[in-house]
Amino acid sequence: MKELMTGNEAIARGAYENGVTVGVGYPGTPSTEILENFSRYPGIKAQWAPNEKVALEVGLGASLAGARVLVTMKHVGVNVAADPLMTAAYTGVNGGLVLVSADDPGMHSSQNEQDNRFYARFARIPMFEPSDSQEALDMVGLALQVSEDFDLPVMLRTTTRVAHSQSLVEVKERKEIPLKPYRKDAPKWLMVPAYGRLRRQSLEERVQRLKAYTETTPVNFITWGDRRVGVITSGVSYQYVREAMPGVSILKLGMTHPLPEGLIRQFAAGVEKLVVVEELDPYLEDFVRGLGLEVTGKKIFPAWNEFTPGLIRSRAVAAGLPVPAPDKEEGAASPPRELPPVPGRPPVLCPGCPHRGVFYVLHKLKLLVTGDIGCYTLGGLPPLEGMDTCVCMGASIGMAHGCELADSTLSRRTVAVIGDSTFFHSGITGLLNMVYNGGQGTVIILDNRTTAMTGHQEHPGTGKTLMGEPAPAVDLEALVRALGVSRVRVVDPLKVAELTQAIQEEVACGAPSVIIARRPCALLHREKRPPVMVDREACTGCRSCLKLGCPAISVQDKKAAVEAITCNGCGLCVQVCRFGALKEGGENND
Repeated sequence: MKELMTGNEAIARGAYENGVTVGVGYPGTPSTEILENFSRYPGIKAQWAPNEKVALEVGLGASLAGARVLVTMKHVGVNVAADPLMTAAYTGVNGGLVLVSADDPGMHSSQNEQDNRFYARFARIPMFEPSDSQEALDMVGLALQVSEDFDLPVMLRTTTRVAHSQSLVEVKERKEIPLKPYRKDAPKWLMVPAYGRLRRQSLEERVQRLKAYTETTPVNFITWGDRRVGVITSGVSYQYVREAMPGVSILKLGMTHPLPEGLIRQFAAGVEKLVVVEELDPYLEDFVRGLGLEVTGKKIFPAWNEFTPGLIRSRAVAAGLPVPAPDKEEGAASPPRELPPVPGRPPVLCPGCPHRGVFYVLHKLKLLVTGDIGCYTLGGLPPLEGMDTCVCMGASIGMAHGCELADSTLSRRTVAVIGDSTFFHSGITGLLNMVYNGGQGTVIILDNRTTAMTGHQEHPGTGKTLMGEPAPAVDLEALVRALGVSRVRVVDPLKVAELTQAIQEEVACGAPSVIIARRPCALLHREKRPPVMVDREACTGCRSCLKLGCPAISVQDKKAAVEAITCNGCGLCVQVCRFGALKEGGENND
């Protein structure tokens, strides 16, 4: 039976069909939906971990105990998980283990667009790259088998377009795979130097066997066509090449580490001009050039952003490649073309978002604000402009402490902001470091009771697991005090005066302090409040309300206007208006 699935849904289905019993990860676009879908299948265990390092370590433990395992994360999450990943290649596995790295070319929801193909090469582990949903499903099964056959964790690398695009897949019944028995084997699992040296040698032997396997695996194949130009490609770029350059000869690589040297040489010998089409870095191109072959790639196609069929065709034509013309027969599809740009729409915090008040006040107080990853990062954009930095998960607290170390006067002018889920992910150690080393900074934990940016996933502070089961909810105040912070206060971020006073007092106190700005996400907990009304006679047209960046507020005929359908009556704008023109409740009088 065939079903229409996204790549993420297909990966989840592939894991289920191929006997995976344990799924662990940390939510991060574009990977989040994999584990959410996997958790709905019967007879499995799925959970969100506090961060990606923990997720992979849990996965390694489940593999050690004999289960087939799926571990999911976005590309920057692999940075966090890199420590166990590098050594996991030495220890190997018991039950098959697949690590999904969902890369984000174009940075749709990320702070960078790093190319994680290099992680597979760095760790010396196999890597597969699906180009559509059917391959995503099939490659999970293949990766699990390779993992067990070669005693290695395997990376399945997807990109945003594969993760979120839909295509048909053939759905099959689940294969029940029994647990592999655990056998005590310290030289395999206990990576002290003496055993590690032996496993390093074993790793090299396994990699050599993989190099032979990659020459014959069916996911690497040649499609001969017009031999004036031959394209080497992988992932979603394969689909783009088929559409943009119909009829060319293609070497499609589904397994991209190790790369098939013999197959590449065979393909190169059969075409007049060799071209590599790949998003982001010249990973394939550099390998091919390292074989001594004449090849071109990044001189034609950019090393940044997502590709499109139109971009590939226009660049190929401009470079003078002998691109076959599209089929002109009646009813044939038109050649790919670049669509006109979509009108820009700046991202904004949602109406009623509890973070809005925090960033409004921080901007007003003219503080240096070190920020973090989350939907609250939007607080750094105009008109709020309440955040100065954003680097990675958990960096805000360490950076605030670093500012203080460099310039002691900044300790009373610097605030770190971090979300509740991000604090559990990697902010705890930053705060511990600040306290331990005598820092005097102020940290604001934006506690909206969810992992909001990636779609409202549970975390250790919500009281519920991914499987919907009740769980102990972390007491943030108690946790922060246990780290050595004596000054801890909880405020409502939509009460401007209270919030302003709290920030001013804590920044000036000369001791490490934490403000917990607590109010649930407006999308999860909708309070039944009437929309704000506008007194047009009282409105002076000063536009102060626009500084909140609320999508419900606009200006019509030089006066403030509130869209009743959008407004959720949070009352923040009422507190900001100096002339009493915005009032809680009732109907607008315009």
